Amino acid sequence: MDNPLKASKIADELIGMLNADGGVLVFGIADNGELQDLAVLGEKLNDYRKLIFDYITPPCNIELEEIEIDNKLIFVFHVEQDLERVFFRKDNDKAFLRIADSNKELSRDDIKKLEYDKNIRRFEEEVVADFDLEDLDNDLLEMYRQRVGYQGNGLDLLNKKHLVNKKNDTFQFKKSAILLFSKDPEKYIPSASVRYVRYDGTQAKTGTEHNVIKDQRFENNIPRLIDEVSKFIRIALKDYYFLDKAQGRFLKVPEYPEEAWLEAIVNALCHRSYNVQGNAIYIKHFYDRLEISNSGPLPAQVTVENIRTERFARNPRIARVLEDFGYVRQLNEGVDRIYQAMEKSMLSVPEYQQRNNNIYLILKNKISNNLNNIPQSVFDYIQQQWSDFNNSQQDILQYFFLHNQATVTQLEQNLQVSDKTIRRYLNAFVENGIMERLSDKQRDPNAVYRFKRS
Repeated sequence: MDNPLKASKIADELIGMLNADGGVLVFGIADNGELQDLAVLGEKLNDYRKLIFDYITPPCNIELEEIEIDNKLIFVFHVEQDLERVFFRKDNDKAFLRIADSNKELSRDDIKKLEYDKNIRRFEEEVVADFDLEDLDNDLLEMYRQRVGYQGNGLDLLNKKHLVNKKNDTFQFKKSAILLFSKDPEKYIPSASVRYVRYDGTQAKTGTEHNVIKDQRFENNIPRLIDEVSKFIRIALKDYYFLDKAQGRFLKVPEYPEEAWLEAIVNALCHRSYNVQGNAIYIKHFYDRLEISNSGPLPAQVTVENIRTERFARNPRIARVLEDFGYVRQLNEGVDRIYQAMEKSMLSVPEYQQRNNNIYLILKNKISNNLNNIPQSVFDYIQQQWSDFNNSQQDILQYFFLHNQATVTQLEQNLQVSDKTIRRYLNAFVENGIMERLSDKQRDPNAVYRFKRS
């Protein structure tokens, strides 16, 4: 066996798994799947047998299983998730976290965030002693049982999924089970809800200028919240016209792609800090953007800069059930889907912000730039003449549609077309009645052009 991993290196990997979701680590199988006989290590094999005690602190729950396959010895380390403690290397105080398929060393700030996240995980494991079985959403539980193909009854399924504790035929419901399957989670966990607020304008105003035109609160278990809120949002969002350059046609599309806002809502419900009570998930709907706010900072090792690629399940029990339901994808792929959906719709890149110990996702639309006052004759003319326009003319028209208005300089900088050519095309558009020039000066270099209004 050439160059086996050092016992200390395996300890690092095990620490990362202890600090994350647990799992299984196999030692003795090469990257190509070939079995390697650990017996050839001789006396050094004892270093691997006792590495749990030599390198990991505090004491952990890891079981070592020695297995022989085809007369070759391999080690299998079974790592139990620990909800309360952070684990370190005993010899150098280093801590690691297993995220997706990589093991990362943690800084002091990362360790503080991990301790916070473990408090949240402990919250979803807490038992609610006074849970009333009459509050259980049996229809939803039966739907879940059928979806996962479980042959036993629903309560036994919850026990198998570690959402309840079973003692002497009595089921003790954890907070994760209540959030997922109670008819009224708010009865036991305050602020386990979603609130939608629609504003008239681009800013939230107070007092005599109070501009809230819709304020709707949703209270239910997480799966039904997802369904109820998504149904409501579909109606609340507007449609706008999108110029498809390939076809030269104006297509009606939603204000925001559903894949983006739905993923954002699911992620908020899946990863929020439910131990922070008093704050509902807010969906604030402004004229130009959608803001979805969530309690608690970003999970360990995740930052605003790397959120698209880093993965960490803050509420793993909840995440796994939502994955079973089909609401979330494994390894937090939903964040990347939000980016992809916005990019496909030619909308702004999603913006994450962390303020006042909360995380905000901002999705910006193009409604404010969408020319609702353009007469139908302009749309018709562009679509009818599209095939006769050259690439530069098409680019100019699309730029105006996306940005509402522009100067010659702006078009020259963004489209790499000469100013003389741009002026010639703009003058033709004005003469044809589809654009207007907003300047009284005949030789104004900063004259603004836009599509003709009604």
